[in-house]
Amino acid sequence: MADDIFKKLIAHSKEYGFVFQSSEIYDGLGAVYDYGQNGVELKNNIKKYWRDSMVKLHENVVGLDSAIFMHPTIWKASGHVDAFNDPLIDNKDSKKRYRADVLIEDALAKIEAKMDKEVTKAKKRFGDSFDEAQFRETNPRVLANQEKWNALHKRFSDALNNNDLNELKQIIIDQEVACPVSGSKNWTDVRQFNLMFSTEMGSTAEGANTIYLRPETAQGIFVNYLNVQKTGRLKLPFGIAQIGKAFRNEIVARQFIFRMREFEQMEMQFFVKPGTELDWFDKWRETRMSWHRALGFGDENYRFHEHEKLAHYANAAVDVEYKFPFGFKEVEGIHSRTDFDLNQHQEFSGKKIQYFDPELGKSYVPYVVETSIGVDRMFLQVMAASYCEEEVTSSNGKVDTRVVLKLPTPLAPIKLAVMPLVKKDGLPEKAREIIGDLKFDFNCAYDEKDSIGKRYRRMDALGTPFCVTVDHQTLEDNTVTIRHRDTMEQERVAIEALGGIVENATNFKALYAKLK
Repeated sequence: MADDIFKKLIAHSKEYGFVFQSSEIYDGLGAVYDYGQNGVELKNNIKKYWRDSMVKLHENVVGLDSAIFMHPTIWKASGHVDAFNDPLIDNKDSKKRYRADVLIEDALAKIEAKMDKEVTKAKKRFGDSFDEAQFRETNPRVLANQEKWNALHKRFSDALNNNDLNELKQIIIDQEVACPVSGSKNWTDVRQFNLMFSTEMGSTAEGANTIYLRPETAQGIFVNYLNVQKTGRLKLPFGIAQIGKAFRNEIVARQFIFRMREFEQMEMQFFVKPGTELDWFDKWRETRMSWHRALGFGDENYRFHEHEKLAHYANAAVDVEYKFPFGFKEVEGIHSRTDFDLNQHQEFSGKKIQYFDPELGKSYVPYVVETSIGVDRMFLQVMAASYCEEEVTSSNGKVDTRVVLKLPTPLAPIKLAVMPLVKKDGLPEKAREIIGDLKFDFNCAYDEKDSIGKRYRRMDALGTPFCVTVDHQTLEDNTVTIRHRDTMEQERVAIEALGGIVENATNFKALYAKLK
């Protein structure tokens, strides 16, 4: 069922101009996608929600836009040249390559699914009196599966932390993990694969330098932090926020735009006094979860996931996970990066990049708390959470299915569609006049093709919050019919009231008011 929904979501994304396969007329390029006319609007609105909530709502957070190309020594200093690897395993029969850690995570998810199935059956049996927490603590089948999960989870975590590739393979064998393509359990050894794309910069091949497409945007912030601090006269704690492209040579890219080779990140690095980083880590952890939940997709669909293995730079890390159709997956990471990055850049560059603390009268290297969210994953999460199929009954009693994107109204690509009831009698001209008055405030659409019912359905599928119909009465009294996407209710309003109605429903203020 979940697979069916995900397939429908992918098809919907293409049909309605949200996401296209890159280079499609040349049979595409694996794990690379283009955003269509409606996708780019939704994506920009997501970025606005993030950036404004970071920069406008925090006096001590400012923006940055650093270059994709950076000095190659930056990636040596950051550890990416030596340690930015994925553990990969090949199936000898299908010749397909997989991430070993993802295969094991899928095995853990299957055990979780068994427990959830028991809970779902019990819910149906006991109804409103069902106590899920008590059931999970007492049911023998749930407890047995939980014990299996705990044992596998510990073994997996130990293997990751010890970088034990042989143990990762043994876990796959012991769990009888089969290749999804061939069904074969004939696996190669696990080995590491570096994810960075490299290229050359220089006028001649002999004089060219090997440089990298950045695998993350954070390093551009670290090497600029002192420039920003001094020119902005900022005092600790302060943050630098950035939205930008990053590139990873993902061998196992799958699940549509969830994991891509070219993607966009929204990252904020928060610089703090040493010793205060874990307090700030806890604060940002809650702040970021609040940002996700404010969208109204259900608190129960989010959870925190503690990292099995800390990155070489971190002393604390947690993911915000969302329940996609294919299970709980990461949409954002919050990390306490210590002073690792700044110390490394100080050592490799030979330049002091210390902060002078006027209160203490001394200089030191700050610690850093990071929040990092993938724009594309966030886009997919918003689409998955908003996609809805509903049965509706028409005035003649016919039952039909409508597909509607119940997007949070501030994020909707089109805020208002204006439709003349017929293509004559001056109605198109009046509709164009209304759009002319509102188009500088909202992204509006004009639609005169097909019956009014089909036009409503088309706008539902795009997630448009309001449809306005111009009819003959409009020419007499300057009123129109406005239809609300989620309820399908219609009301007669004055044309001069449209701007206020749309503004109140689609501005970001209501979202920001929910944030901690």
